[in-house]
Amino acid sequence: MTEETRKLPTGFGRLWTAQTVSSLGDGVSHAALPLLALTLTRDPMALAVVTAAGTLPWLLFGVVGGALVDRWDRRRTMWVADAARAALLAIPAAAAALDMLSISLLAAVAFLLGLGGLFFDTAATAYLPDLLSRDPRLLERANSRLRGAQTAMSGFAGPPAGSALLTLGRAVPLLADAVSFALSALLVRSLPATPRPAPQARESLLRQARAGAAHVFRNRLLLGLALRPAVGNIAFLAVETVLALFAHERLGLDPLGFGLLLTAEAAGGLLGAAIASSLGRRLGTGTALTCTAAVEGLAILGLAAAPDPYTAGLALAVCGAGMGATMVLAPSLRQAIVPAHLIGRVTSTSRMLAMCAAPFGALLGGWLATTYDVRTPLYIAAGLLLTMTALTSTMTSNHQIEAALRTATTPPSEPDHPGTKSPAPERPQQDPARKPAGHTTTTDIEMPSRPRPSREDSMPTG
Repeated sequence: MTEETRKLPTGFGRLWTAQTVSSLGDGVSHAALPLLALTLTRDPMALAVVTAAGTLPWLLFGVVGGALVDRWDRRRTMWVADAARAALLAIPAAAAALDMLSISLLAAVAFLLGLGGLFFDTAATAYLPDLLSRDPRLLERANSRLRGAQTAMSGFAGPPAGSALLTLGRAVPLLADAVSFALSALLVRSLPATPRPAPQARESLLRQARAGAAHVFRNRLLLGLALRPAVGNIAFLAVETVLALFAHERLGLDPLGFGLLLTAEAAGGLLGAAIASSLGRRLGTGTALTCTAAVEGLAILGLAAAPDPYTAGLALAVCGAGMGATMVLAPSLRQAIVPAHLIGRVTSTSRMLAMCAAPFGALLGGWLATTYDVRTPLYIAAGLLLTMTALTSTMTSNHQIEAALRTATTPPSEPDHPGTKSPAPERPQQDPARKPAGHTTTTDIEMPSRPRPSREDSMPTG
């Protein structure tokens, strides 16, 4: 069966449906939580606390969370996380109905929702390669569909629905989000089971977490894949911090026009996710990732120089397309080349680096706009993106990726999953000049910044 005719398994359809439903709920709460906070206070710092609380779990528990996911059953981790988030949302919904809602309660809920998201997202990223037998092309197609559904639901349908539901009562959007989590949990629980990674005997949780982080920093390909979203978040948060002000002062847009500007970026993201797999096949994953990163930087440069809203909207749409394609290719590559027993820790380490970089970008954007001009953060962001593209291009080249994919398809000396025994070596017949199958060292192959698949590249976090 050819690559083009191979079909995604039926289990993927249930996973896609679960994420689509959950992303719709995320979009609802993304709009509803800040609006709920506004009904309680107008203090900017209090509102910022609610927003920041949702990102703290990645900063505090990212690597440890990945180590736990690598110990646990991935499917169970996903449905338990969503079931817990559904139950959690009943608390602020009841408080809203009883007029007992507070900023501290919303911040606590945002934190716990973020913690649940950490475990769900990491487990889902680790589960997908097992479901698709680590086929790089199937992973690209699957991630393209997942990314498209996520963008459509959380970026287009969810926020307007959240605002509309809030007019029916403060508890209504929270209950709607709870229902979405409950449905997702039921769908995920019906997914086929996959083998659990082999336990790492006599290793503490912290030692396993350090091993996962070390795997990223010692592998040039994985490191390159991690650096792009980290540097990208500095640049994009610098832009996002001043984008509303830029749109108002330099483009003359009202709030409705600003919303349309953001919609243009989301539309570009959908297009980018749809064409990502095709780009990877035509250019090679490494070249495709370098091109999309360069497109993002040039698009931000075009946004900074935009003389009118239409040019600015086009620039953001192009930037969104680059981001959408990158966020399909990079994760797909990572999933194809990272061993099953490490995927949770590698994913969470990369995500944590990106999340830690975001606050620096926000502070940088605010400082540059205050000290110089509202366009300055955009020019600096474009420079950062283009510099990062040049520095990581060799780390994530087609050659590096092809070597990583070949390594990933070599039979391991020890199984990633229990239940599959590797044959005992026949020492009397072994050629002493030959290494055992599957055994590699850092001197055998060059360690790229991304994983080393024989195909193309992966996805940064947006």
